[in-house]
Amino acid sequence: MKITLPDGSIKELSDGSSGLDLASDIGPGLAKAAIALTVNGIQKDLCDPLDDNSEVSIITIDSEEGLEIMRHTLTAQVLARAVKNLYPDTKLAIGPTIADGFYYDFEFKKAISPDDLASIEKEMKKIISNGSSITKTLHSKSDAINIFKGLNESYKESIISESEQDDNFQLYYQDNNEFVDLCRGPHLPSLKHIGAFRLTKLAGAYWKGDSKNKMLTRIYGTAWINEKELNAYLLRIEEAEKRDHRKLGKEMNLFHFQEEAPGMVFWHPNGWTIYRLLENFIRNKLEQYNYLEIKTPQVVDRRLWEASGHWDKYRENMFITEIDEEHANEKRTNALKPMNCPCHVQIYNQGLKSYRDLPLRYAEFGSCHRYEASGTMHGLMRVRGFTQDDGHIFCTEEQIEKETELFINLLSDIYKDLGFETFDIKLSTRPEVRVGSDEVWDKAEAALEGAITKLNLPFTIEEGDGAFYGPKLDFVLTDAIGREWQCGTFQADFNLPERLDAEYVGEDGSKHKPVMIHRAVLGSFERFIGVLIENYSGRLPFWLAPLQVSVATIISDVDDYAEEIIGLLEEAGIRCHADLRNEKISYKVREHSSAKVPVIMALGQREKDNRTVSIRRIGSDKTETMDLKEALKILSIENSNPK
Repeated sequence: MKITLPDGSIKELSDGSSGLDLASDIGPGLAKAAIALTVNGIQKDLCDPLDDNSEVSIITIDSEEGLEIMRHTLTAQVLARAVKNLYPDTKLAIGPTIADGFYYDFEFKKAISPDDLASIEKEMKKIISNGSSITKTLHSKSDAINIFKGLNESYKESIISESEQDDNFQLYYQDNNEFVDLCRGPHLPSLKHIGAFRLTKLAGAYWKGDSKNKMLTRIYGTAWINEKELNAYLLRIEEAEKRDHRKLGKEMNLFHFQEEAPGMVFWHPNGWTIYRLLENFIRNKLEQYNYLEIKTPQVVDRRLWEASGHWDKYRENMFITEIDEEHANEKRTNALKPMNCPCHVQIYNQGLKSYRDLPLRYAEFGSCHRYEASGTMHGLMRVRGFTQDDGHIFCTEEQIEKETELFINLLSDIYKDLGFETFDIKLSTRPEVRVGSDEVWDKAEAALEGAITKLNLPFTIEEGDGAFYGPKLDFVLTDAIGREWQCGTFQADFNLPERLDAEYVGEDGSKHKPVMIHRAVLGSFERFIGVLIENYSGRLPFWLAPLQVSVATIISDVDDYAEEIIGLLEEAGIRCHADLRNEKISYKVREHSSAKVPVIMALGQREKDNRTVSIRRIGSDKTETMDLKEALKILSIENSNPK
């Protein structure tokens, strides 16, 4: 049979040859390094037989695909076996890979604690040290069920029983069938290829993610090619923990959450100051780009959600209210809005629109509510109540390209002022299930791509990841420690204007449907503030800090000088505070540094006599003494220019 390699060359092999045979035919070095293969775009085990006229590439451990396969083998064949060795009565559920690692869900007869992870990790290393080969067998549905029934693995039985396939269930074995697990594969050919790993934490997880099912124990881990990469990752995690916005939010007295309002933010004065500053900053930018700010209701009758199609799609994530209307014999069903778009169409629909009115740009700081499962909420990053910097542009098809260019300019302007000099762009194209003709999709995709290309911006194409109503651009930020955050979005919609009867009179005198562009720069204020806190490790830019200057006295004899400086700072629009407490200056500096105040002015008798201030900026051990007027001038400039 003939096999095509990635470079286009052809290899001739005997019928029934496997991926390992192919690797060996190419060279002994590759045969030793090979761990799996890709056949016609599908990953397979090295032992799988090849088909004639296939396109095949060999996967090695030092590739992204190889790393994921190693992680998958580690969780399904090593972590699962180690747990069964130590806790024989435990039942196995599922164990997939995730970003940077893996997890496995177990039903333990007796609960374990984080302290038990060390012994599990030790057992895993013992298993790996044997370097056992991993073999695969295929089974019919009934045989696979019987195998796991005999092992009392009810979760595996359930997975197989509920599967739509009837045969070719893959079972992977180690050491003369001493351990077996059901898996989609592929796996490493042996445990000799396992690199460095660490178990990281425990969590609870419902079987199938359904709160009606049993709560299982989830063990998380991370795995890398070698110890160097593992240690680098652990350092990043350690840094991320230091930057955790929930921890910093408490230190800086910004916000809190409580059980009486799960997923809803209680903003403290300092946190709300950041929120308002960010909102006003965005509002000023929107005015420069000719957006019209609007405000729409938070509670809307279900009939609008049905007309827009959201009732069927988002019903389970919507907060529903029912009221008895006065003088009516029936209840009225309303929903807190989970998004703003249908309401924006209602404003557009008030009054006849002409092609001369387009493009029409609406913006709203829209308060939305979505029901998120309790286990998925995470501080400000995922909440149930949030405010979007939402906007919708109504335009013609011919105007999409120009509007794309203008939006990217706006987004670039905002991100740069917030400290993000660069961002990545992903263009998501038409999915299989979609609305609208191919001709319209061709125009929309070409318009988005053309605008990015004209701006000379790099981008990647995510085939088939567009919304069902149109293609989209996603804008991804990279923070100070290399994490990616998808924040901005720009989505062309040909569906909602049709459903909600939005029209305009064209130059030909006929009525046409506008294109509706959904766009956001921050995404949500809550999440973006969380991103900002973690990116800056709480040390926000001067103009965005809730308290910008703390004036701390060394002796009480200079209290009057401190009060004078506070008055001058307030006249300059700088948020400040006088710390006149009878405490040591070192204590005051530590306290204000912990609260992430950007500038601390220390005042003693010398500063008062010379009309100077001693300034210490956060993150620096140096103190600079300067003339009071010069200091006020510098701080005023910093406060007026977001950078």
